[in-house]
Amino acid sequence: MANMKQIARMARVSLGTVSNVLNGTARVREPLRLRVEEAVQAVGYQPSALARGLRRDKTTIIGMVIPDVTNPFFPAVVRGAEDVAFANGYRLVLCNTDNDHVKELAHLNELRTFLPSGLIVIPSDFSDLTKQAESYHKSGAAVVCVDRLPKRWQGDSVTVANESGAHAVTRHLIHLGHERIAIITGPLHLTNSEQRLRGFRRAMAEAGFAVAPEYVKEATFDVSGGRAKALLLLRMLPRPTAIFAANDMIAMGVIEAMHDLGLKCPEDLSLAGFDDLEFAALLNPSLTSVFQPGYQLGATAARILLARVNGDDDPAKHIVLQTELRVRASVAPPQEVQSALRSRDSVASQPSTNTRGKRLGRRQL
Repeated sequence: MANMKQIARMARVSLGTVSNVLNGTARVREPLRLRVEEAVQAVGYQPSALARGLRRDKTTIIGMVIPDVTNPFFPAVVRGAEDVAFANGYRLVLCNTDNDHVKELAHLNELRTFLPSGLIVIPSDFSDLTKQAESYHKSGAAVVCVDRLPKRWQGDSVTVANESGAHAVTRHLIHLGHERIAIITGPLHLTNSEQRLRGFRRAMAEAGFAVAPEYVKEATFDVSGGRAKALLLLRMLPRPTAIFAANDMIAMGVIEAMHDLGLKCPEDLSLAGFDDLEFAALLNPSLTSVFQPGYQLGATAARILLARVNGDDDPAKHIVLQTELRVRASVAPPQEVQSALRSRDSVASQPSTNTRGKRLGRRQL
């Protein structure tokens, strides 16, 4: 494998000149620079990012840790962070924790040996990053948390307006005439799950509706979790007329449970999710969901991190991005409301008669 000494001999320059050309640490005369670059291409030399990092105390690597690489929401977050990192000369290294805090700690400890410039973390279920973040900060690396926050987190963060998004979708269900509305939350020790439940409860309270404890189910943020809790709800008497699923993967689990029980959406049950993943609009019926900007979550986190790397020492930033309710065919008024509307329309459509028994409005022959 070629090294800098071989390049120096081939280009007939000193080792220092090669170093200055490769690292851009000093100005080199054009003829010498061209000879070095020709030699580099001839031998196929690839400088070691880790070796550079050892000289500079950090590399151009940014570590990113996510809880579930199979969840279709997270790739958009990663893409946003990677686009910003790449555009600024940094490279993203991705680690998946499977929502396992032990695995998360292993990734964090190993990533630190690569001397990253920073770290973007979507915490695992029981994450506590305080000590890990302190260790990264001492080494000069920035840390930003995204989507959900670990316990006692006081550092930079980028999240979405979870509570207002949940409030908006619950209020829409109420306006359709639903009173028996259930919610399947994510794990309630996660900040985003707790905030979505809070928005749901607030909308119900504003409408004067009590939330029965059995209508609140906690699940994992995946299809199997949603299906298991939906089966419990759908076998209740009285059964909910609508379910708000705290993410679209849970909503997919609700759809599976409905199929198992022979129920139709929205005729037997209205369903809404949170995320607005790409498949939401493609389902039949299409899924009403709260859009959250995954790409912007990652891109914003990367911008904050790079600003820290470049010397920004302002107080911790807590950016909250807005959500948007996207109404589709999976929600409708409950059956009793639809029946009442049909009865009213039927009465309204019956022709009136005058006192002689003749229909009004019909032309007399």
